[in-house]
Amino acid sequence: MLTIALGPLALPVSPLLLLAAVWIAVLVARRLAGPDAAAPAEKAIWSATVVGLLAARGAHVLLHARAYAASPWAVLDVRDGGWDDTAGVVAAALWLAGRCRRHPALRRPLTWGLLAGVLGWTAGSVGMLAAGAGSAPVPAPDVRLTELASGRTAPLPEVLGGTPAVVNLWASWCGPCRAEMPVLDEARRREGDIRFVLVNQGESAAVVRAYLQREGLSPDGVWLDTDQALGAATGSRGLPTTLFFDAQGRRIDAHLGALNAAALQVRLQRLRQPP
Repeated sequence: MLTIALGPLALPVSPLLLLAAVWIAVLVARRLAGPDAAAPAEKAIWSATVVGLLAARGAHVLLHARAYAASPWAVLDVRDGGWDDTAGVVAAALWLAGRCRRHPALRRPLTWGLLAGVLGWTAGSVGMLAAGAGSAPVPAPDVRLTELASGRTAPLPEVLGGTPAVVNLWASWCGPCRAEMPVLDEARRREGDIRFVLVNQGESAAVVRAYLQREGLSPDGVWLDTDQALGAATGSRGLPTTLFFDAQGRRIDAHLGALNAAALQVRLQRLRQPP
């Protein structure tokens, strides 16, 4: 499960898990701090969260500086999912340690709050892995797709063809999909060792052809999923969703939302790494 559906909205699981973990930390810290220190304890937890997020983003950008150098503005586009979890947790813990040193009365509530939050996050992450929403390899679902150019049908594992692949779920009515389509099209032309499979969700061949022609995009690698079965099979109800498969046909990464060029380059680097 990559998303949670709330009516017409499809929300990514990972940010919701982080928010839940922070709230667990806040509740534990407030409970142990007592009425007089509850507010400072809660403020410390939220401040540590901000510090951790900044550190996680900064560490990710530094580790992949070459990818972001070509488009520096992408550093601010946190929708791309670029975070270094370890750096974030360490930074948050160090910030809380500093608060505990200056305010000894907060040591117990902040320590237990941090531990409770990390435990909640870990438990949720394990649950995500069990549900196929994490980074553990998951076999490609046996969903049949129709190639736009030829009209032939084939299951997704056959479409992948034993090659590292990027599978993008999109629709022409989806604004973020339209925004990232040129990025995917350029990468498809440039990255010859990786297969790009652009799977339209629920639209007719005529609508898809008209959109591609209007935007000057190639129909190569475009497939139709008129029943929107692939989104359901991968646990994502939101668009765009991008799935990354290794040469063995296993999904090793996934992202909900538009990918900028830097974020896509980072994921392609990971895709090329040996298992």
